[in-house]
Amino acid sequence: MRASVDRQACTGHALCYSAAPDVYDLDDEGHCVLAGEEIRAERERAAEEGAAACPERAITLVR
Repeated sequence: MRASVDRQACTGHALCYSAAPDVYDLDDEGHCVLAGEEIRAERERAAEEGAAACPERAITLVR
């Protein structure tokens, strides 16, 4: 699975990080950054939960 973040859409709620801190990280302003674009199989469910938590739908996951 691959993930990307639309940095213009992210407003810094940090709900992705709250749901999946092992997948998503935050920059100094609280906006989402990815620890790495490729999501390992054992972290896919967490990545999905983090993406679903984003109110702006700024995270895209592709299998």
